[in-house]
Amino acid sequence: MPQITVDYSGTLAAAFDRQAFALALHPVVVDTVAARPEACKTRFRRVDDFVIGDRTTGHAVLHIEIRLLHGRPDDTKIRLANAVLDLIAARVRPADGVTLHSSVEVPDLDVTFRKR
Repeated sequence: MPQITVDYSGTLAAAFDRQAFALALHPVVVDTVAARPEACKTRFRRVDDFVIGDRTTGHAVLHIEIRLLHGRPDDTKIRLANAVLDLIAARVRPADGVTLHSSVEVPDLDVTFRKR
């Protein structure tokens, strides 16, 4: 916990320093939800096929899901989502002429979640 998944458009690949983003994201998560730094695990998934409205060009998508153990209040999750959106705005710059569509979701991990 937290289990973090970042889905990003291939159109961001050159402009999105994923390692630096994760290293900036983890302290935000730790400070907001009182997690331990070594508990933050982030994986990145490149998405090459996507459509925004009626277009397939000129857009980029960045969606971050941060799954937490059950028990965090909604206002904490909302604070985290807003802080992550701020981080995206500060660190992710798509190429000229590309509109970035960013989103964040902070759900609870399922009760069946186990780790070693």
